[in-house]
Order: sequence, then structure tokens, then C-alpha cells
Amino acid sequence: MTQSVVTLAGGVGAAKLLTGLIRVHPPEDLLAVVNTADDTVLHGLHVSPDLDTVVYTLAGAVNPDTGWGLAGETWQAMDALDRYGGITWFRLGDRDLATHLYRTHRMDQGADLAAATAEIAAAWGLELTVLPVTNDRIETKVTTVDEGEIGFQDYFVRRRHDVAVTAVRVAGSECAQPTPGLIEALETAQSIIIAPSNPIVSIGPVLEVPGVRKSVAARRDAVVAVSPIVGGAALKGPADRLMRELGHESSVVGVARLYQDVAATLVIDEADAHLADDVEAVGVSCVVASTIMDSIDTAAALARTVLGCFPEGVQA
Repeated sequence: MTQSVVTLAGGVGAAKLLTGLIRVHPPEDLLAVVNTADDTVLHGLHVSPDLDTVVYTLAGAVNPDTGWGLAGETWQAMDALDRYGGITWFRLGDRDLATHLYRTHRMDQGADLAAATAEIAAAWGLELTVLPVTNDRIETKVTTVDEGEIGFQDYFVRRRHDVAVTAVRVAGSECAQPTPGLIEALETAQSIIIAPSNPIVSIGPVLEVPGVRKSVAARRDAVVAVSPIVGGAALKGPADRLMRELGHESSVVGVARLYQDVAATLVIDEADAHLADDVEAVGVSCVVASTIMDSIDTAAALARTVLGCFPEGVQA
């Protein structure tokens, strides 16, 4: 892997930024390293929500109303499964099921997750490289106040992330191996971007795979993070609540503290401009820009800003 721009990615926020990046930078020069700790097995199928959100979004096929799944989806399989009393709280659309069927079949044939992902991305016509952070099984586990430890999708989807959390861990991370070529890519990339994804359950698991945090920290001066917190709140998902529940400040300053060992620069939204000095007091340079990506054009503008943050500059 010789891509000069590497992005650490989770789901919706990362997918939007990547949509901007492929507009302003040659996509073949981009590598997206995607969280797999929210992968799950349902109906015997390997489901990779963050990988699929990135692929569907970059292919222009994502459901615009949800930010995940496919546009124009139908639900006949789930409706039929409901008749049997099967698991339907995690909704898989009919077309989306084909992705999971293909991935599971290829992995049953001996392909690893990275190979299956490359095939899926190619089938959607993507030119950038989409890489799972590891081929090994890792799983985010969430400890709740009332129910103890549950799986991430149980927390995020079944309970709609509406239960109090006291701890988060990534099961299996200590034994996982980074996907072949990933560490070399981090060591040789001209620039590394941390996407505006949940720092606890999206970026955190990526950094927990052995060797990844160390490699990113060693390149700290070449790392720019984008805050997923705007005005003290997450634009989507439970990042703000999780940060508070786990003892972090739900603000761009809290994000800076979480990333201070791995990122030299944090891009924050204009709504948080008054906190720029507080971010820099943490030891992280601060860049103020519009970070709300409500269109391809705004995503591209943010991508240009991010690429312009790097000391040597990256041609956009």
C-alpha cells in the first residue's frame, strides 16, 4: 500500500468526509482504515456496518435519510422472518442482505475480511482502498448500569443507545493483528486523518489494535483529527453522551484530550471557535472551519481544509 493519505474511519461522519476527499484528491491515493469492532453475526451472516456505510456512501448508494443502508431498500426478507419470530430488531434490507451473503460466502471459502471488502468495494466502482483495521474478530462490549455488559449492536440498535454506560472495552483486541500492510501504510503516509467519528467506539477500537496507536503516535506531527463534537453535542449518535458517562468533557476540548497523544492538529467547527485557545492549551493546534457536512460541496470544502493543515501540504 503506497497511498499518501490515510484516514482512520468509523461510520457516517467518516463516510461523509471521505466523500469530500475523493472529490478533491485522487481517490487511488486514499486509504480508509475502517473500524470493525461493531461487526456482528446475524442469521449466520457476517455483518460489517462501518465498512458497508463507507462503501455505500462513496458509491452514492446510501440511504440519505439514515446515513446507513441502501437507498430504495425493500424489507420483504425481514417481514417474512418476523412471521417466524426471528431476530428482526437489527433490520437488514433485501439488497443489503446480498452484501452480507457475499461477504460470508467468500470468508467461508477462505478469503479474509480485507479481501472480501476489496471485492465489494470494487464491485461498487470505488477507486480508493477500503481496509478493515484487522482481519481478526474484535468486538466492542458496553457495560450498562442496569444490564451489565452487552454487545455493541445490542446497545446501539436494540436499545437505541439510550441506556447509561459505565465502561467500554474492545474484546479480542489484545490478540488481534493489524491487517497486513496497515502498519507500513501508517509509517509511510504523507498524512493521516482521524475522521469525525465517535472517538470512543469508532476510532478507539481502531487505535486499540496492537501497533496502530503506536504507529499513529509516532507520526503525530502528520496527523490531523476532525472533531465529531459541535457545540458540545454529537451531530449523530451517542458520542457526546458516552464521553460524559465515561468521565470525559463533551466538547472539542474533551476530544483534544482524547487525541493529544496521536494528533498534532484538531479541526473544530466555527460554533466552537471560542474554545480554540483551550484546545491549544491541551497541546494540540487548532483550526476553525465549518465541519457540518450537509452536502457533497461542504464535505469537499472540509476535505480541502483538512488537507491544507499538513505541514508539507497535500495537493488537493
